[in-house]
Amino acid sequence: MTQTIAADDAARARPLPSVAEIERRRPALPSLTGARWWAAFAVFVLHAMVFLPVYPFQWSALFRRIDWFVPMQLGACGVTFFFVLSGFIIYWSYKPGTDVVGFYRRRVLKIYPSHLVAMAAFIIATGGIPWSHLHVWLPNLFLVHTWVPTWTLVGGLNVPSWSLGAEMLFYLTFPLFLPLLRRIPSHNLWLAAALIFVLIVALHTSYYLWVDGPKGITNEFAPRLRAPHDVSPHFEPHADPRWFTLDTMQPPRSYWLSYTFPLTRLPEFLLGVLAARMVLERQWRNTRIWPPLLALALSFAATWFVPVNYKMGVLLLLPTTAVIATMAARDLAGIRGLNASPRMIWLGNVSFAFYLVQYPIMVAVTRFLIGGHSYGFWGWLGFATLCLVLSVGGGALVYYWVDLPIMRNFARSKPKPAADAPPVARAA
Repeated sequence: MTQTIAADDAARARPLPSVAEIERRRPALPSLTGARWWAAFAVFVLHAMVFLPVYPFQWSALFRRIDWFVPMQLGACGVTFFFVLSGFIIYWSYKPGTDVVGFYRRRVLKIYPSHLVAMAAFIIATGGIPWSHLHVWLPNLFLVHTWVPTWTLVGGLNVPSWSLGAEMLFYLTFPLFLPLLRRIPSHNLWLAAALIFVLIVALHTSYYLWVDGPKGITNEFAPRLRAPHDVSPHFEPHADPRWFTLDTMQPPRSYWLSYTFPLTRLPEFLLGVLAARMVLERQWRNTRIWPPLLALALSFAATWFVPVNYKMGVLLLLPTTAVIATMAARDLAGIRGLNASPRMIWLGNVSFAFYLVQYPIMVAVTRFLIGGHSYGFWGWLGFATLCLVLSVGGGALVYYWVDLPIMRNFARSKPKPAADAPPVARAA
């Protein structure tokens, strides 16, 4: 089967374009657009287990078996994919001579409007938050909440927005790192990527050895189960009104440092930048997708046997980067697979908004439909499916009514008309 697919790929492939051809006009990479959906969907599946408090199902043996196969690192794999892909795409689309202020404007406009819409949706879904408690919402508003190791900040308001704090750091520092990254000779890109990975491993090892937090290999971060109960609550803990009255709640320090602290995730973004250079400069030529996918699957399976610090990204990082680079190389070679289909490209385009609105939708479904009732597995599956449909629809609305119009109208500065342009001659 694999040999047949490889033969088909070889038959469909065209020679990779030269470096000069790519630099003149960097082509679109539809497979990477479509693949964004799978990363966002992985996060959704994890959140459907964690954030839909359906009882008594969540106290059943079946739930525990499902939860064993859908651990925290499933969502973490999706986040790692997004961070590496962010570096790849930012470098791929960055044109020489780009105005830094214009770059910052485009990045802020890409993130902030959708973030504000999702934040407003969450507040409406919960019925309101205590505005006088500035520490509850102000850091989240400005996406600086992950810089402080406090659950009421990291897990406050729209939970998925924690990753945007890291993205903002990536965008802020990219113009600063770019000259240094461009000075690396092509033949040393592999060495540079290896050094970045060694740095990442060293960081997580230091967190594991010298910072307080879980040291075992158990998948620690299970759903926040209530005491045995047959009736579902109206609020998941992070959306419960009582959550917003807490002054502080400390997470395991090593978890915060290894997973949500923006500086720790920055090297993953830089690895994505180097991967883009490798593809652009023909240092990465592999177009066979199955080897990196197999490596990713094996790495994911290995997360059951390593400490928490390594579960959440380190083990998945290299195969994830290889998958991204290979899909880009396949696009350049003209190999169009499932991810490059129109339907997958559409899902990829709405995936960012989908990622942001999924949690507010789960909060609303829990509050108005699940709370006060008792459901088993089929009830949970039905509500999870409903949340999926509503999240895709809500993500599409945000993409077409907020993201797309803003990016089209405000992301790029409009060319100024020449001051001394001669009048247009009238046709005789």
